[in-house]
Amino acid sequence: MQVQDLAIPENLRQQYSKSGIRDLYPPQTACVEKGLLDGKNLLVAIPTASGKTLIAEMAMHRTIAAGGKCLYIVPLKALASEKFEEFSGKGVRVGISTGDLDRQDENLGKNDIIVATSEKVDSLLRNAARWLQEITLLVVDEVHLIDSPDRGPTLEMVIAKMRYRNPAIQIIGLSATIGNPNMLAGWLDAEMVTSSWRPVDLRQGVFYNNRIRFGEGKARDIKQVSKNYDDLNLCLDTIAEGGQCLVFVSSRRNAEAFAKRAASAIKSEDPTLAECAEHLLSGTPTEMVKTLALCVAKGAAFHHAGLGRNERLVVEDAFRKGLIKCISSTPTLAAGLNLPARRVIIRDYLRFSAGEGMQPIPVSEYRQMAGRAGRPHLDPYGEAVLIAKDAEQVPELFACYIDAAAEDVTSRLAEPTALYTHVLSLVASGFATNRSELSAFMNRSYYVHEHRQGRLMHRAVDAALEFLISAEMILEIGEHLGATELGMLVSRMYIDPRSASMIVTTLRERDTYTDIGLLQLICATPDMPTLYAKNSDLPALSRMIEQKGCDLWLPFPQDEEEAENFYRAVKTAMLLSDWTDELAEEKICERYAVGPGDVYGMVENINWLLHATSRLARMVAPAFYPQIDDYEICMKNGIRRELLPLIRIRGIGRVRARRLFNNGITSPDEIIHHKKEDLVKILGAAITEQILSQLMPKRREKAKEAENGDNNGKSDQSTLLRFG
Repeated sequence: MQVQDLAIPENLRQQYSKSGIRDLYPPQTACVEKGLLDGKNLLVAIPTASGKTLIAEMAMHRTIAAGGKCLYIVPLKALASEKFEEFSGKGVRVGISTGDLDRQDENLGKNDIIVATSEKVDSLLRNAARWLQEITLLVVDEVHLIDSPDRGPTLEMVIAKMRYRNPAIQIIGLSATIGNPNMLAGWLDAEMVTSSWRPVDLRQGVFYNNRIRFGEGKARDIKQVSKNYDDLNLCLDTIAEGGQCLVFVSSRRNAEAFAKRAASAIKSEDPTLAECAEHLLSGTPTEMVKTLALCVAKGAAFHHAGLGRNERLVVEDAFRKGLIKCISSTPTLAAGLNLPARRVIIRDYLRFSAGEGMQPIPVSEYRQMAGRAGRPHLDPYGEAVLIAKDAEQVPELFACYIDAAAEDVTSRLAEPTALYTHVLSLVASGFATNRSELSAFMNRSYYVHEHRQGRLMHRAVDAALEFLISAEMILEIGEHLGATELGMLVSRMYIDPRSASMIVTTLRERDTYTDIGLLQLICATPDMPTLYAKNSDLPALSRMIEQKGCDLWLPFPQDEEEAENFYRAVKTAMLLSDWTDELAEEKICERYAVGPGDVYGMVENINWLLHATSRLARMVAPAFYPQIDDYEICMKNGIRRELLPLIRIRGIGRVRARRLFNNGITSPDEIIHHKKEDLVKILGAAITEQILSQLMPKRREKAKEAENGDNNGKSDQSTLLRFG
């Protein structure tokens, strides 16, 4: 099917023509034939790189031309940014929202396409963003993540809520890995498009004894450069023929170790890579970043969640440009980021799971990784290669991964921990005003569709209701269900009701406030990811608990099984306390054996929870509110409380505020009264001008107010004299 024959806006047709897109891929043609451009619901389960984004884009532009508005849901913030860039500049207004979870973001409604994470959309629904009622097309990227224990229930509820609010909405679900597409398509009332077609041929095989064995007796010999490392031999073979390589491993340590080996073998001397390495070192030069810079300079890199945003962008950009030849990664790259390579090596197919030890990765995860193999228009083929440890493992890996069907997508909504927050949300947002309406809404869920009955679901809903009533978040009067003021706030703030209950109960019990006690409390809630507490950490943690015992808010647990969670919360609180104590980022990374990305992630999480806690405190413990509110600013900026007056000045960050304070300037008034030439020495000429131009009008305004106050006083006195 040719693009010129499609019922899409002319400007989009011209854009595609300029980009060389004249004919649709077979799966794209199938989508058009199944009603993509006619408003039909579609579930599209086709391989990675076979054109899913183009399918969504054609439908969105068709919808916009008809006066509609589109919402594109993604699982990751990084993927949201990528899609935002991809959709922009094509004649429609594109917006992105991944941030604050308690805002309506009404300005987003001015856009034709809004890209957002499922959590953000759920928050927008809870906060009653009016423009959501105008959405006529909902695109759900990676729709199979309904199966995710963490994110699945939220995604499922977002889809159900959007369909309930906008009954005529068109839904397009996109995925590469669904074992039971008929079931999911049935829930969505969708036409189903499945295909194994790819624009670049994908060869899947198992490597053993210097040979890749593919299906149907085909094989390929690999030159042995290293006697000890099969993964390195596979990587160097790809590079030798002009390709790039992705190597998926099970841990950060393994990713870094492989990148160092690969860098030593590649030994690139490209000056552009040397510039990339210098750019990396210009940020936070932790040991991890120094190691990454050394690898990048020689043509290799590692990629995992411990890297900061800047480091990840440098690596991804250099790989896309073909400068970096090999990336070793934990599964962060497999989750949708567009970084294909000629050969993908799945070295580690066992992963540690708490309480279960090393477990095989799911087939769907293998498919996501394998789908990265083969760059359209750049590679003649793609190869996905598993590595066997012995001859017996070769047929096992074929059976378990290459020839295996993807797992079924199943609902996780009946999990009690998921239902607390979603039941509260349904009541607080007006989707359900009594138990029968709550049951009726739950009957719309994928869970009930999948299981054909909802007895287990409804028992779990009843248990969640009992908790929410006891926690004073929901009131049941007769047959009516309603959210209390506390329940409304918890729902809008987008925190787990269990977290809110812990925070509220503790705040009500406390007589005195401490920063470390507050941090310990928040780090003990279900919403806060915490650092792993190793045995080697326990002596230092025990000393800290002994020294600050009276400042901590939560006592050591009586139950030994809870001790690990207690230590984890305290360790995480210590890291965050170091952050607000202005300890250098590289020192924090070294002290806690984490990366810049970990520090950023923890600060981001605690900022959101501190904000929620300050709002809760204003309601239930107003005496603590000013201190918590100020500490939220300290955490956002990584400063001690003494810098609060300075940090509130626009253009003054943690470094400049500390520089001013150390020079004896502790407030805006002291800046105004200080010699300008001294300020220039501290801040530089441009920043000094900016700060003074900001503060001087405020000073004049205050002086004028004071003068008016004096005059009014004199006037009052003369009146008294006349009539006294």
